[in-house]
Amino acid sequence: MIRAAEGDIAAFEELVRRNQAIAWSLAWRYLSDSFEAHDVVQEAFLKIYRAASRYKPTATFRTYLSRVVVRLCLDREAKKRPQYMDELPAVADRSRSPEALAIDAELREVVQRCLVQLPANQRIAITLRQYDGLSYDEIAEVLELSAKAVDSLLQRARDALRTCLAVYKER
Repeated sequence: MIRAAEGDIAAFEELVRRNQAIAWSLAWRYLSDSFEAHDVVQEAFLKIYRAASRYKPTATFRTYLSRVVVRLCLDREAKKRPQYMDELPAVADRSRSPEALAIDAELREVVQRCLVQLPANQRIAITLRQYDGLSYDEIAEVLELSAKAVDSLLQRARDALRTCLAVYKER
């Protein structure tokens, strides 16, 4: 990022290549819309590029990027309520039986439906932890909270998910 701030376009392109999938995954898990997620990722990298000269390496680039993506997702949700997908994109896995794949797809759908019911801060925290593998400290930095507040958010999110998933299990 420091090289990009100095005008090295190739360095910025490398940052995009290395991190676009992570950014898209975070945005998609929050917005549940691949087109919206794509737009958010493009907007995030554009904002980061425009602010490159002001970049201060106080956090990892991934944490910095996550913070920008989270803020853009929250802004989008505040402006309009996104329309959620009915189904998650399928990923073909030829090594497993069609029945196992169907069960996995159903479980992913149920988890996603439960995720979208969480309050925004809980949804973001659980997504950053479970899907992106960020530490409590990294999540705290992204959300500008204390690690203790992140722990509390994650506990409430897990409890809500457990309750939601139990309702689906009973059906």
